[in-house]
Amino acid sequence: MDINAWDALAVWYDAKQGDEGDLWHRTLIDPALLKVVGAVGGQRLLDLACGNGYLARRFARTGARVTGIDASAPMIERARRRERENPLGIVYHAGDTARMDMLDDAGMDIVVCNMALMDIEDAAGTIRQVAWVLRPGGRFVASLSHPCFDIAGASAWVIERMDFTTTTWRKVSRYRDRFAGQVPWRDGEEHVVAYTAAYHRPLSWYFRTLREAGFVITAFEEPEPTEEFMAGSPSGALIAEIPLHCVIKARKDLPRA
Repeated sequence: MDINAWDALAVWYDAKQGDEGDLWHRTLIDPALLKVVGAVGGQRLLDLACGNGYLARRFARTGARVTGIDASAPMIERARRRERENPLGIVYHAGDTARMDMLDDAGMDIVVCNMALMDIEDAAGTIRQVAWVLRPGGRFVASLSHPCFDIAGASAWVIERMDFTTTTWRKVSRYRDRFAGQVPWRDGEEHVVAYTAAYHRPLSWYFRTLREAGFVITAFEEPEPTEEFMAGSPSGALIAEIPLHCVIKARKDLPRA
């Protein structure tokens, strides 16, 4: 993860996400993620790569005992500031998600990682650490940019018009490669605010790495646009045809007798 870029984005990103998430998270990604996560009341929950903590606060308000971790110290400071203003009992840590020594072995019932695994350079190490912090039978739910359709620097929309017919295609290259791309972040006026790194890996890599870490895949979803997203984003009709995000749910395998 390009920590310096995320550090520079912290204030802007906190304002962008607010307390409910921006349009893309609130009305496209989060509904599918939250459905897969299910009820969390009374559970020990880790929000992995929590950003400004908006999702951590949502889980805390529904009764979860929440811990948040993010590699960006300025981002964590924004989350802590919101916690001070409206205490929900959330504990935040700034640290490497591939070395979560500040947490306890098997101390979590569920780990949620919302749109971040593809931004983490050592995603394999992070997944192994998730297995370490989860109790046996615990759940890991992650949303991410769809490795099949949303590849930084190697995918694009192609819209062809002939006569009165319009056809939309998703152009993809370098799918089987593993490489780092650059993601531009734009403000409301479409000015580029900053670039962050995104690490492409094939979908099979995630499944294989999860299994090697001791997980069993139990669900896979591709978020569909809600009516609010369709009304609020010009990308709605495109994503209604081809998903740019996915949600993976995995269970930490129980010890064999």
